[in-house]
Amino acid sequence: MSAGLAGGADVILIPEIPYDVSAVAESIRQRSRKGSRFSILAVSEDAMLIQQVEQLQTAERAFDATRELVDSAKKRSETKRAAKAEIVEIGKVQGKNTLELSEQLEALTGLESRVTILGYLQRGGPPSAADRILITRLGTVCARLIAEDMTNIMVASRGETSVPVPIEEIVGRRKTAPLDHLWIAAARDIGVCLGNR
Repeated sequence: MSAGLAGGADVILIPEIPYDVSAVAESIRQRSRKGSRFSILAVSEDAMLIQQVEQLQTAERAFDATRELVDSAKKRSETKRAAKAEIVEIGKVQGKNTLELSEQLEALTGLESRVTILGYLQRGGPPSAADRILITRLGTVCARLIAEDMTNIMVASRGETSVPVPIEEIVGRRKTAPLDHLWIAAARDIGVCLGNR
């Protein structure tokens, strides 16, 4: 969301808001009709189509339901394995979403689409003064905690402080944007398409 807003994106797709390709295409067509010669889309690697989210939720429910199967250990194991395989398969498809989205938008809008996967380009470059201050803050707290024999923690920046956070509080959890976040509201207020109608 922040990269899309900072980069002036016309469409921002994030995992918290499943998207509809036709809504995105219509947004691009509207911009084109108004004379815009291009549209910028910022797409999170975890952004998903509405249909994919529904498939994933169904697979996750099936996986969770295996806990309730008591009639046969073999049946429970087979069902759990199949549900987990489906979740993995959805994840594989999800990794190709950006390229497929580009092709779908070309077909729906008749406009050329160019994909740039930022990856290291986005993360690279020389550190800013703020980067140097942050890493110094985090590094000194890490060194202090190591000297105190504290293990299985991560050091997090919270406001102007740096605090230890137990690893078990963060492993396997995803930080998501609340749907009432100010940035999401700001994006909507300035007319950014978030992939839904």
